[in-house]
Amino acid sequence: MTGQVAWTTPADPGFAAVAALFDEYRTHYGEPPDVEATLAWLTGQVTAGRLRVAAAADLGFVTTAVLPASLTLGEAWLVRDLYVPARARRRGVARALLTHVVEAARAAGARRVSLQTETGNAPALALYAAAGFRPVTGLEMLNLPLG
Repeated sequence: MTGQVAWTTPADPGFAAVAALFDEYRTHYGEPPDVEATLAWLTGQVTAGRLRVAAAADLGFVTTAVLPASLTLGEAWLVRDLYVPARARRRGVARALLTHVVEAARAAGARRVSLQTETGNAPALALYAAAGFRPVTGLEMLNLPLG
């Protein structure tokens, strides 16, 4: 992979390009494109401290949320989004992004890093397994749609 992975904020010159890539990610999953709204939303999430964003130039990004790990009185990191566009795949970008998050979480003293993906997303599942992630058994994911 060429380029470095680094945390980025709205104050950084390349943040708008990351937001444009995030909008590409949204459209990949069927949402209508809206770069301006995506930039505003992502800026708000990062500014409020709800999300952190790491990017590998225009090659990909990963977002994380830090959550309380109540029982252990610590923190858990949650990978919310990891995206590498087709034009940059098979170059180690996703692995570099994931490694960046795991190393940062470890350095911060986090208890664990969690993520979720679709059951049929074989490339992502292979990446996560190779990085040491394992399925969680005995839990169910439930949602309550509010809108």
